[in-house]
Amino acid sequence: MATLEIRDLHVEVDADGGPREILSGVDLTVRAGETHALMGPNGSGKSTLAYSIAGHPKYRVTSGSLTLDGVDLLALSVDARARAGVFLAMQYPVEVPGVSLSNFLRTSATAVRGEAPKLRLWIKELKASMAALSMDPSFAERNVNEGFSGGERKRSEILQFELLAPKIGILDETDSGLDVDALRVVSAGINRVRDLGGTGTLLITHFTRILRYVEPDFVHIFAGGRIVAEGGAELADEIESSGYERFLPAVTGGVV
Repeated sequence: MATLEIRDLHVEVDADGGPREILSGVDLTVRAGETHALMGPNGSGKSTLAYSIAGHPKYRVTSGSLTLDGVDLLALSVDARARAGVFLAMQYPVEVPGVSLSNFLRTSATAVRGEAPKLRLWIKELKASMAALSMDPSFAERNVNEGFSGGERKRSEILQFELLAPKIGILDETDSGLDVDALRVVSAGINRVRDLGGTGTLLITHFTRILRYVEPDFVHIFAGGRIVAEGGAELADEIESSGYERFLPAVTGGVV
């Protein structure tokens, strides 16, 4: 069973006036088959955690540990982390001019699986996943995200998530910018990966609407660069009705 373990993680970035700490002691464990929702106000550090796990060089880990199945991710490069089973669906997926989506996906699958998928089987697998996500087959031959709408980019991210079937999937605000129909389709894709049982999912979101379709096993409230409260789906319902105000005193040492 794949397990991501984060222990007392502190992360800083360069800012005007010198280094600034963004994460202030994060503790979190995500296991295969589990869905964790990470919620919090703007600027609380949720995306910083996502990029730190993936290995973005902008974010410097100053202390703490980050392991996947006992392997020290902090000692690995970004691409090595991806091959080890870490997947990040970005909040703002970037364009990759000159690289078709189909070639990008098959190259990525080859790196993760250790060998190139047999072409006939790969084409069948790709077409089936695109159909399930209501993606026009012609998108496979278009350059990655080039000219894609916001919703099309998010479907493309979940297409990658499905085909690569990582050990740990970090989905950073995948629901942002989606209309109701696209949200249902994307959520169904997330659920298909989860139901296979081999992937742990960390779903970062501001809102509960995606949690109506992707039921979380655990909900974590993030504020001031750390987790300040944890619970089940009922915690997300409380956020929907009352906001984050009750949790903010924990940032300055108050009582939650």
